Amino acid sequence: MHDSIDDAVPAMASAGGVQGRAQSPGASRAHADATLTRTERLDRLPLNRAHRNLLVASGIGWAFDAMDVGLVSFVVAAVAADPHFALDDVERSWVLSIGFVGMAIGAALGGVIADRIGRTTVFIATMMIYGLASGAMAFSWTLGALLVARFVIGLGLGSELPVASTLVSEFSPSRYRGRMTVLLESFWAVGWTLAAAVGYFVIPVTGDWGWRWVLLIGALPVFYAIIARLHIPESVRFLESRGRDEEAEKSVRYFEAASGVQPVASPSHTHALPKIHMRELFSSVYIGRTTAIWLTWFFVNFSYYGAFTWMPSLLAQQFGSLTRSFGYTLVIALAQLPGYALAAWLVEIWGRRNTLCVFLAVSACMAFLFAHGTSVAAVLVFGMLLSASNLGAWGVLYAVTPEIYPTRLRATASGCAAAVGRVAAIVAPLLVPWFLRLSGGDKSVSFIVFAVAFALACAASLLLPERTGKALED
Repeated sequence: MHDSIDDAVPAMASAGGVQGRAQSPGASRAHADATLTRTERLDRLPLNRAHRNLLVASGIGWAFDAMDVGLVSFVVAAVAADPHFALDDVERSWVLSIGFVGMAIGAALGGVIADRIGRTTVFIATMMIYGLASGAMAFSWTLGALLVARFVIGLGLGSELPVASTLVSEFSPSRYRGRMTVLLESFWAVGWTLAAAVGYFVIPVTGDWGWRWVLLIGALPVFYAIIARLHIPESVRFLESRGRDEEAEKSVRYFEAASGVQPVASPSHTHALPKIHMRELFSSVYIGRTTAIWLTWFFVNFSYYGAFTWMPSLLAQQFGSLTRSFGYTLVIALAQLPGYALAAWLVEIWGRRNTLCVFLAVSACMAFLFAHGTSVAAVLVFGMLLSASNLGAWGVLYAVTPEIYPTRLRATASGCAAAVGRVAAIVAPLLVPWFLRLSGGDKSVSFIVFAVAFALACAASLLLPERTGKALED
């Protein structure tokens, strides 16, 4: 990330056209290349430094998202023990769920806005929003203030995630696109692990103010947004759709320069995209894939957020120690990394649909076994396998979603699917207190329900179209 697009492009500008090269040995190849569109020029490239810069720059923002979502599960457990708040189970569930209300609204709005003003603009703005709101939450002194701040954090988080995956998908060559998107999602494991580490090492040793310090750490995206703006290019497909050919050409040449590929002038590919109508998601062309992806998102969100936002509190109840619970949760979170790595390898070998289905099936089995785990060893083993398989499935889900829609709908459709998922994320934490009453206070009923939801997500994923190795639709 040491160079930006503007640094890399000028040196290539003089070589940009095919003019004056007609007599060169490579003239015939240059002429053939000149017929390629900009997106075809991007698609022919090998993975290079520019792709890695984009992945890391977007991934750091993704990790901050995960850290913020993860931190709230530890914060809620600590706030409940704070004498000033002394939250009961219902109040705790609302602090968890209100953020997902914001994420549902943010996901729907963020995708629509990104299809109108640009992916990068929304990505940067949302980091500023949830970073500032996290700082505000640190200074909350009433339950109402906590809920308002958490809602605004959710607005930012919900907007960013589908936009980032859309952006990375649109720059990735088709033969690597699934792997790139899974690797982007793997930064979630980095952020969640950081959240678990911060919760374990900071909250217990800083007294009643520990959770406030943790939330101030969650405000770091405000500063990162300034850096990210310099290193994350705007989508070429979006720029062309808005008639911004010069900027689109600059982005393409930046990626070509990183591969050592001679840039050529593409024919004009500017086209005005038709106005976006949400009802098109339910047209005869898209109704099948929309139904399948929405069901998958719904049940994956229900299981994941129901399980992992309550996990520190549930393990504290089971083992009688908040500190031990944070430690166990940290170990379980570390298992996300190999889960992502395996999914990133398999997604281009088995394909999107098969990989997603298998990981969700394993998640269902592990959630069922975790429900009945009574010893520390069982909780850790089944929890780690659940963490690895569930987060691997998340990576593939983020890869699949933007691929199955054309450019004019891509961010909107991804945002709507995420919004449907966030509805489940709202509901699941609110239901956990009821599940606890049904099971006499232990975690068994909760995780049996989550296992069933994973199985339903697995069934829905079988209905998704397979797009492995295929170019994105424009």
